[in-house]
Amino acid sequence: MKKILYILIPIALVGLVIGKLATNKKTAEERVYKFDPSKAVEVATMEISVSKVQPSYDYTGTLEPNRESKLSAEVQGKVNKVLVENGATVRRGQVLIQLDDALLQWQRKTAEVQVKGLERDLNRFRILVENDAVQGIQLEKTELALETAKIQINTLNEQINKCQIRAPFDGIVTAKLTEEGDFAAPGKPLLQLTDISWLKLSIQVPEKDLILFQIGHDYPIAIPSLNLETTGEASLIGSRGNPANSFPVEITIANIDQKIKAGMFGHLRLQSVSAIKGIVIPSSAIVGSDLAPQVFVIKEGKAILKSIVIQNRIGDQVLLHSGLQENEILITGGLINVFEGAPVTKKL
Repeated sequence: MKKILYILIPIALVGLVIGKLATNKKTAEERVYKFDPSKAVEVATMEISVSKVQPSYDYTGTLEPNRESKLSAEVQGKVNKVLVENGATVRRGQVLIQLDDALLQWQRKTAEVQVKGLERDLNRFRILVENDAVQGIQLEKTELALETAKIQINTLNEQINKCQIRAPFDGIVTAKLTEEGDFAAPGKPLLQLTDISWLKLSIQVPEKDLILFQIGHDYPIAIPSLNLETTGEASLIGSRGNPANSFPVEITIANIDQKIKAGMFGHLRLQSVSAIKGIVIPSSAIVGSDLAPQVFVIKEGKAILKSIVIQNRIGDQVLLHSGLQENEILITGGLINVFEGAPVTKKL
């Protein structure tokens, strides 16, 4: 009897587990939504109409410094002193870094002593030549030697001057790339100097909007991070567009108190002076990309996909250039189950 129970109990448990799993599967299948392509999809709609709109044009770009340079040495040598720190404001011509010039100083003193000796020799040889005591060639050699020594001094003076790295313009030290005791070599960056007394807002403008910009005209600029509004002057309109057919435009902004920092975002908004007639639809009704936008309209109870051309974006709406006609019914919501030819019905 016990042997029979040992066999029957596991079989019963397995049966209960299988039954429970089957019940759970049936319950899960009943809860899963199954799309019926023959059933009409409820959608939100609007009737297309022509209205007057006042379009605006929005552009966002990065504020770039007026000038920025990474300073390096023209001669090699040990860095004796770094006279500025990060964030320091400096003036044009100010010494920022002093390289070791001790050897050059000694070489210059040697050349100066040589010049003094050659000048005395030259005076003596002139007297001797006048009295025919020596040949004139000896005088000429001394004159050439003196001239060579003076050139050597000028060369050493230039090298000594280059051991002092000076600021090429007024600005702020934005990167300190060396320390005392470091070795400087030609082309190795030592400091980065940035001029933010003026800033340039760089934006990309579509070809059709270039007419809005003219060199020398003022434009309103907003700096969202500072809650600041100012104006800037158009200083550059690009002559060559990128693959997306947009052109670079630069707006120059005065930054007298230097509250605005390079790298911040700037926003430019232009409002059209006159209202224009056109068809405006919500952006949510558009399917596809901006390069090939499309929308669904209802025709004879079915969804029909149509291509459109966008003229301008106005907030969460778009002004159309072409693609839709007045009195057409546009699907604006419930697009998740809508496809070409799908039966649709308007939400009440």
